[in-house]
Amino acid sequence: MTLRRIMLETGAGADLHGGDMTKAARRAVEDALRRSSLSLFRALELDPKTMRVEILIGVPEPEKVDRAAIAAIPPYGTVEVKVEKGGISAAGLGAPGGSDAVLAAAAIIVHVDVPEGRWRLRAS
Repeated sequence: MTLRRIMLETGAGADLHGGDMTKAARRAVEDALRRSSLSLFRALELDPKTMRVEILIGVPEPEKVDRAAIAAIPPYGTVEVKVEKGGISAAGLGAPGGSDAVLAAAAIIVHVDVPEGRWRLRAS
């Protein structure tokens, strides 16, 4: 079998009042998942539990993201979470000294093992 990328989807998420990196990252991943559909698993009689899901997150403070909480979001597959510096942090609304607003970016990449001779993906 050969591991092949079959999907790339992106999303954005924010925590507008708490400066919570995990909350913003979770919302970015959920945003990406809402726009994705992997109907080919049923069409090709593949088990979605066998897919490999790579989640890339960009937030201002990567060390504050709970990777296990993010990895638990996709309903299927083996999940790997990578977090790097990115996203946006801006002064929040409200009282002086209030929490920052945080915007996270996410990319979800899905890979599957392609059975030899079963079907073929053509590079574009």
